[in-house]
Order: sequence, then C-alpha cells, then structure tokens
Amino acid sequence: MKKDEPRQHLGGPRGEGGDPAEERMEDWYQSGVTEFEEGEVVRGRVVHIGSSEVLVDVGYKSEGAIPIEEFHRHGSLPKVGEEIEVYLEAKEDSEGLIVLSKDKADKIKVWDAITQAYEKGAPVEGRVVEVVKGGLAVDVGVKAFLPGSQVDLRPVKNLASMVGQTIRSKVIKLNRRRGNVVLSRRSVLEEEREEKKKHTLQVLSEGMVLTGTVKNITDYGAFIDLGGIDGLLHVTDMSWGRVGHPSEIFQVGDQVEVVVLHFDRETGRVSLGYKQKSSDPWERVEKTYAAGTKTKGKVVSLTNYGAFIELEPGVEGLVHVSEMSWTRRVRHPSKLVNVADEVDVIVLDVNRAAKRISLGMKQVEPDPWATIEQRYKPGARMMGRVRNLTDFGAFIELEPGVDGLLHISDMSWTRNVGHPSEILKKGQEIETQILNLDRDNKRISLGLKQIQPDPWTTVSQRYPMGSRVTGKIVRLTDFGAFVELEPGVDGLLHISQMSNRPIGRPDELVSVGDELTLLVIRVDANERRIGLSLKELAHAIEPPKEMEERGGGRRGQGRRGKHRDDYEDDEE
Repeated sequence: MKKDEPRQHLGGPRGEGGDPAEERMEDWYQSGVTEFEEGEVVRGRVVHIGSSEVLVDVGYKSEGAIPIEEFHRHGSLPKVGEEIEVYLEAKEDSEGLIVLSKDKADKIKVWDAITQAYEKGAPVEGRVVEVVKGGLAVDVGVKAFLPGSQVDLRPVKNLASMVGQTIRSKVIKLNRRRGNVVLSRRSVLEEEREEKKKHTLQVLSEGMVLTGTVKNITDYGAFIDLGGIDGLLHVTDMSWGRVGHPSEIFQVGDQVEVVVLHFDRETGRVSLGYKQKSSDPWERVEKTYAAGTKTKGKVVSLTNYGAFIELEPGVEGLVHVSEMSWTRRVRHPSKLVNVADEVDVIVLDVNRAAKRISLGMKQVEPDPWATIEQRYKPGARMMGRVRNLTDFGAFIELEPGVDGLLHISDMSWTRNVGHPSEILKKGQEIETQILNLDRDNKRISLGLKQIQPDPWTTVSQRYPMGSRVTGKIVRLTDFGAFVELEPGVDGLLHISQMSNRPIGRPDELVSVGDELTLLVIRVDANERRIGLSLKELAHAIEPPKEMEERGGGRRGQGRRGKHRDDYEDDEE
C-alpha cells in the first residue's frame, strides 16, 4: 500500500479552505519520508518475506520488493525486522512502488571497499577460483586478476596448486567503470617479509637456536628462511658425519631447527649450523672406541691403501689393506669389501687430536697361521680347491684364509707343463701333498705329482741299455724325434741314430705317429733321459753279453758315448 493513499481523502490543498486536521496529518507524513536519489545505496528494514520476493521499507512513500533469488545467491534469507543495505534503482515503477536491488547494493559495497583499499594501499582477501592466461582469477567480491609474476616472491611453477586457496593481496590497478581489478600478492608478502626481517634482526644473536624453513638447496648447502632473512647452512655444518649432497638430509619446505653460528649485521649474512645442536662425537671417542674394542661399521669410501669405515655419524676409521686379511695379499680393498657393506672391525689405535682411528678386519678372527704347524705337516696329503691360476702355478685353498702354492714344476713327473690350465681348472677339488711349510712368511708349498710314484725311479730296470723297445713318435725337432715309450716316459731318437747315411731333417725318414722298434743306447734316470737308436739294431742281433765278450760292448759304448754327447748338446 502507498503511504500517501490516506492523503487522497483529506480534502483539497492547503490555503483553499482545507481542514486544519488534514494539514497537520500532511505535515507529519512529510516529516517522516526520507528524500532519496536514484542510484544510491540505502538502509532498509525487512517487513515481509514472501515466496517470491522480500519487501523492504527504506522510509520512503512505499516499500520496495526484491526478488528472493537475490538473497538465495548470497546464501541465506534475512529475517523480518532485520536491517539491510539495498540499491535504489527507481523511486516508482509502473505500480507506484520503489525499485530496489540487493545484488547491486552488494556490488557497490564491494567496489567501495576495493576502491578504499586501493587508495589506502590496504590488502584485500579473496579466494583463487581458476587459472587463467598469464595468472590467476581471484574472487574478492568481484572477479580480479592476479598476474603470475605477482603470485609469490619466487616464480610458482604450478599455479593450479593455488586454486581454492584464500589469499591476501593488494590492488595495484583499478578501473571501476570497466570492472577491472589487478592484484599483487607479492607486494603483501614483501611487506610481511620486511616486517619479519626487522623483528628477526632485532632478536638475532650468535648461539641462539631457532626454527626456519628450507628455502633452497645447492651443492654446497641449504638456504634457510629464518623469518624475513635467509641464512646459509653449509654442507659441512649439516652433520658430524659425511654428507654427499645436502638433499640427502633436507628437502625444500622442511622445517628445521638450526643454530646461529655467525651474524654480520652490516651485510645481513647469517651462517647456520645443524650438527652443532649435538656435541662433537670425537670428544668421547677415546671412551667409546678404546683400543681393542670390537664394533660394527659401514664402508663409506675405498682408496688404494684401505677402506674408510663409519662407526657412527661423524666418526670414521681406516682399515689399511694390510689389516684386512691374515692370509691374502690384498692389492685393493674392493677385492674384499664394497661401499655400503656392514663389516666387523677391531679398534687398533685412536688419535683424538688428529681425529684418526686405525681399524682392523682380520683381527676379528684368530690368525690361522698361528697354529698352522699343528694342522699341516710336510708329507701329509690334503684336499683343497683351486682358487687361482697363474703362469707359475696354482693357489690351492686348503681352508678359509689358508692357501698353498702348487708350483708348475710340481704338477707332473713326466709332462712338461706350459701352463697350469693344461692340468687344472679354477674351482676344481684336488688332493695335494704338503712339501714345505714356512709359518713366518705364511707360505705352504704343495705338490701334485708327489702323490704318485716317479716313473723315472725304475726306468733303468724297465728299459736297460741294449734292450729293444717299441714306441710312437710324438714330436719332431731339428735334432731328432721324441718317442713315447709309455705315458710320461719319452726317449730321444737323435738324427744321427736314424740311419747309416747322412740325414738333413728327421722328417725325411720318420713322421709323428710312426711306431718304431728301437734300441736303448743310454739311460739317465737323474736327468730323465733315454737315448734310442734305429741304426744300432743291425749290431744288436746278438745278446749284449756275447757282444761284450767279443768286444762289441766296448765298440757300442764308444758309439753310445758319442751319441750321448750329441744328445746332451741338443737338449741344451
């Protein structure tokens, strides 16, 4: 209902004979109506809430109706009697009612607040709603633009991670007519940082412990944000132990408690420490790792001369190569250990002043050579495993930590072995005989051929001089042919004993593989030589005894002597 409706029934205008009572009523009404201008934001009181609209009395001639959807968009309906701010669009519509808007009032209110914040340089709060080209869209009551360069103090790689966050920013550009608002969160952070920096500089002092945030990590350390000021935590001050790279201990964003080691107020440089929160482990090393102590450690580094073992963070000791094995000559630590291996060690010596600890690995086990003579006696036969082959022989492992050398000359009575691999294979189990033992020099000599009888010890009985033998030619040389009489026993058929006629080369008369019947003209068991003759067979028809009676023995001996000299010369 319009407020001026009663006035229509009170008579004519003043000064035309109107009723005094009517004049008093009109004066009262006029005094209660507030003058408004269209386009203003005014305060009004909710008088009625309907299903589709809300009536608001702003003190004008009539109430204004606002669509109820405008209130739903803002989350909740007002209550009857509640005062709200509304926008006066028109004083009267076609029905004589004033036209009000809650949406426009809110927007004007927001714009007024943004304008005021812009003019005063005060921050505004808003929620990041989406990523847009070049930055972020932020809802501060109206949609504002936050450039990517103004999001943080440092470039943000993933802007999408900020969507949904509520942030504080400053308005750096404003065009109310076009509805453009540009924000800067960076300026707010810079001010906050400067404020924190002033406070930090006031309270900062050497020796104090405070908490900071890891801001950046480099090869040489980590920068810690202490609150407006950055301090450097050098890699050498991160741990009493060995640190390969700062990222092994810290990550960007970590909260870390540090000690202020040095602070220069003029330059603002701060040196920080992390390991200094605990005492230097070397101060108690003599008690913790006294000489003779058995402990465990981790291999952290290998050098040509030994392995460094970390006993605890900040305390390392050296196992020299000479202290790694009782039995093996270790040329490089990598032959026994690798980095990151856990090993048992014995503390040999401690020098706290020089921060050096000498360690031993072999001392963990008793020296097997200390009682070697009780377990291994010359002449005894032992089983062993071929551990390694060399040009001069083979090392046989008799027990863990105890190797013996089987020299190439002790591998066969009869074969001329060129390399141990002709007889043995690595990892092969064999039986050998102890030839000699030297405890002081930690050496054991082994023999393989000694476990079998030497066939040359009875060769004189089996192949007497003047006897006929049958053999196969196995090798030709410039001076003759070697004939195998039995496995391991060869004789030499010299070129001069092949024929009565001169021969330039043995292969003119014989070939490898030929089987011949020959006469034994010389036997020397000590030198392991047997001389054979093909041409002497013609003179050996009669038994040797009858030949001696007729002087043939002397003649044969003379010829044999000549051939023996030739044989020896050629062999040499």
